[in-house]
Amino acid sequence: MNAVLHPDHRRPIRDLPDELISQIAAGEVVERPASVVRELVDNALDAGATQVTVRLLAGGVRLVSVEDDGGGIPRDELPIALRRHATSKIGSLQDLEQVATMGFRGEALAAIASVSELSILSRTPGQPSAFLLDGRSGELRPAARAGGTTVEVKELFFSTPARRKFLKTDATELAHCIEAVRRHALARPETGFAIWHEGKLVEQWRPASRDQRLADVLGEDFLAQSVAIDQVVGPVRVTGRAGIPDAARSRPDHQFAYVNGRYVRDKVLTHAARSAYEDVLHGQRQPVYALYLDIEPSRVDVNVHPTKIEVRFRDGREVHQAVRRAVEAALAAPRAAALDVAPPLLPPDLPQRPTGQPAWSQPRMAFDAPVGQPVRDLSALWQPAPAPLAAEVPAAFAPAPASQAVAAPALPEGDWPLGRAIAQLHGIYILAENRQGLIVVDMHAAHERIVYERLKDQLEAGAETALASQPLLIPATFAATPQEIATAEGAADALRTLGLEITPFSARTLAVRAVPTTLAHGDAVELARSVLAELAQHEASTVVQRARNELLATMACHGAVRANRKLTLDEMNGLLRQMEATERSDQCNHGRPTWRQLTVRELDALFLRGR
Repeated sequence: MNAVLHPDHRRPIRDLPDELISQIAAGEVVERPASVVRELVDNALDAGATQVTVRLLAGGVRLVSVEDDGGGIPRDELPIALRRHATSKIGSLQDLEQVATMGFRGEALAAIASVSELSILSRTPGQPSAFLLDGRSGELRPAARAGGTTVEVKELFFSTPARRKFLKTDATELAHCIEAVRRHALARPETGFAIWHEGKLVEQWRPASRDQRLADVLGEDFLAQSVAIDQVVGPVRVTGRAGIPDAARSRPDHQFAYVNGRYVRDKVLTHAARSAYEDVLHGQRQPVYALYLDIEPSRVDVNVHPTKIEVRFRDGREVHQAVRRAVEAALAAPRAAALDVAPPLLPPDLPQRPTGQPAWSQPRMAFDAPVGQPVRDLSALWQPAPAPLAAEVPAAFAPAPASQAVAAPALPEGDWPLGRAIAQLHGIYILAENRQGLIVVDMHAAHERIVYERLKDQLEAGAETALASQPLLIPATFAATPQEIATAEGAADALRTLGLEITPFSARTLAVRAVPTTLAHGDAVELARSVLAELAQHEASTVVQRARNELLATMACHGAVRANRKLTLDEMNGLLRQMEATERSDQCNHGRPTWRQLTVRELDALFLRGR
């Protein structure tokens, strides 16, 4: 509880002492040893370093030393470097509006020096020797060092014992320091990084290509289970890699976003990336990605937070759309096409098949299905939904009949990534043989995705301008906030597109008069509140698309081929060919996988062949 000063005892307004000002500033910049590591590595990269070495003691509490081979600091500028708001990065307001360096505030060294014992050893190419500056005494003397700079920070928070007590164990602080360097390493693959703790090398990343650096830092599995991104949308270029849905994790600890080489945590980017996974991610799983945005510096404000980890975009919507479209486009391509790139790896004791001869060319079964011809008979896949459901699905969204379906192109047998159907298992799974081995397909999940994508295409092509709605006999009223009322009035067109009619009932009440036909039996008030909240926070077109997709996914689930439906080989092959040509066909509408590959090597291991 705050104490209230009596008017006769109020303190006069006065200037704070410089030491107290420095302590307050240090609290904004330096939270823990990892903050020191981040700031010093920023400076090393701005100096043009090609190798950065971080040395730590006691998780960085006793010592943080950052060495680089950059341009160094001239002798005369070393004392100035420890002053508050002294920097070589910017010199005018125009420079501040177009920051192209990692650091620019001129606060880091001064803040760190106020809560530690700091020294700087630096040498520029033109100097005969290096010079060492003692941050406490201000003493400057010659010393030995090659070109570059070394900043040593000892006994962090020695002058503020209370703050030191808030630090965690050495192992925890070391993990935060490693994470800080790892974020830099992902953004600068051309720079080498090394981390030493208590005299032992704990991490090292040598200069490499971006993909190799991603594999070195995040693991080979990330590279194998991700797709490349490189797309320009308006003034924004988005590159990097997005993890496939199967690689999603329970925690968002493998999500990295960079703006002009700077690691940031931004709600716009996080929401854009997450929304791109909506159609393919199961449950509450978290996607993995490393996204790099290149944008004109004048279109982003990095002077938002002392730690420079937050940014503000001039046009957040264009950035959101750019990221979402880039990630969606990368995830849309069916990954089955990558299967048929090489023959399977066989144990040395197995006979090798002639080059180019598919596995199924060997005589094995007594059927001769015309799998090389366009599939014409898919009646089992496209049977209409049961009568009670037919009224819920608008005719414009019904799957195309077999006579109007686009036939899969006739391809040589060896060019079928998902192979040739050989059997149906328990009326649920399709078994197919390809070059790598055995493909197992969940036929309902796969067909559900195919129907869903067709429904979306029909809607986008103008088959329907709005979702069908059903008027409520008795309008559902609810007490609304001023923001909800304003959103309902301002986004009336978007609401009608979604099949919703929400109008003011009184000064503080809204009435839901119509809802989407497929949700006629749901909670109208809860639906209205959730849609209004989305519209208030995000762009109307994004909310409309998301809500449409959820309704279409429900329709597709009911319209897809059901379990225990017996299919002919022709129909099974037709489904496989459609999967190969349908976007996002690797996951169903709920994010579950639609197919799995079992290689010959994996099958041989089950039966101990080759041992």
